[in-house]
Amino acid sequence: MRSAQSTSLTLTRIAASTLVAVALLSACGSKDAAQAGPGAGAKMPPPQVGVITTKFQQVAIETELPARVEAIRTAEVRARVSGVVLKRLFTEGSIVKQGQSLFQIDPAPYQAQVNAAQAALGRAQANLTSTAATAERYKPLVEANAVSKQEFTNAVALQKQAEADVTSARAQLRIAKLNADYANVFAPISGRIGRALVTEGALVSSTEATQMALIQQTDSVYLNITQSASELQNLRKKAGNKGIDSALPVSVVMDDGTELGRKGKLLFSDVTVDPTSGQVTLRAEVSNQDAALLPGQYVRVRLAQAELPSGIVVPQQAVTRGGQAGDTVMVVGADNKPTPRTVKIASQEGANWVITDGLKEGERVMVDGFQKLQMMPPGTPVQPVAWTPQNASTPAAAAGTPAAQPNAAGATATAAAAGARTPAAGSPAAGATTPGQSRQ
Repeated sequence: MRSAQSTSLTLTRIAASTLVAVALLSACGSKDAAQAGPGAGAKMPPPQVGVITTKFQQVAIETELPARVEAIRTAEVRARVSGVVLKRLFTEGSIVKQGQSLFQIDPAPYQAQVNAAQAALGRAQANLTSTAATAERYKPLVEANAVSKQEFTNAVALQKQAEADVTSARAQLRIAKLNADYANVFAPISGRIGRALVTEGALVSSTEATQMALIQQTDSVYLNITQSASELQNLRKKAGNKGIDSALPVSVVMDDGTELGRKGKLLFSDVTVDPTSGQVTLRAEVSNQDAALLPGQYVRVRLAQAELPSGIVVPQQAVTRGGQAGDTVMVVGADNKPTPRTVKIASQEGANWVITDGLKEGERVMVDGFQKLQMMPPGTPVQPVAWTPQNASTPAAAAGTPAAQPNAAGATATAAAAGARTPAAGSPAAGATTPGQSRQ
């Protein structure tokens, strides 16, 4: 009897435990379903990516080359007479004018030479006066046979010798005056003068042509550009073997990567190749009124030396450089699936690459949205939209709100239309970024 009652009690307890477990599981399932909401089973829309549509166009092949700045005119101020420097008459680093006095060399020895030359000229002129009078007096006497013809001939010869002595004395006086003038050193050209290479009290020599200062005219400067001879020939072939225009505009890129606000022009291309480096020299000229370029400075220049008959221009951010397959881009096909494509880059055009092989006209190339694909399995379809450059004019972002990436606003609107809900604060998904709002 006791055994039957125990068995019945055990079965009753098992049945009650089962009912409690089923009730708990049902309650958990209802709670999870309530938290998930009606959109829990909705499929996420494909991620939006910015694309451009390719088209062929005639593009200039822009080349970036190294260059050195050179003053358009340079003059070395050197001593033309020997002596001791008495004064420096300019401010170092200032602008000097042509003919301005720069140094004063001791003029006393040269002034003494001027005085001696003047005395020698006076003596020669006195001798000429005497000999000329003698020849004039002998002239009627020789006709009357009062003096011999030999004596008259000698008198005429002495007169001519005295005339030559006067001419020589005048030349010596001119030389002495020039040396006295050279004691005052003048600027041969206008320009900016550097530091003085000699000081007061220094002895300078005309035989050694002692350099005293350097003047450089930098209101315009030359750019001596070097380029590989083989590269120059290839560019000429691409341009149809046409000669490079000597008036091509030249852009100057400074050391910090900024571009000079004004352009120069190409003057000529050398016809001789340097046998040691295999390079040719091109020369350009650019205005430099603000002294932004200094002689000897290293810069880079950009110039379009040829034009391609057709090429495709894509933004640099759309191209992956130097991969195992070379340079690649992501092309969105007709099924909206992005696939990599190997391309050939010919040159750079500002912030774009010029592609000459690997793309066809009318294809869609991805420019942004690459990070969205990293969260998706390969072969995931995307929603391509027209790409807008970041520097294009867009509505200002609200204060305190990060600026959205291009095309992100459209992705947010699409997600809202699909019924997606923003997670409640405090939920595990709160603060997560939706695919349409991810940054590139």
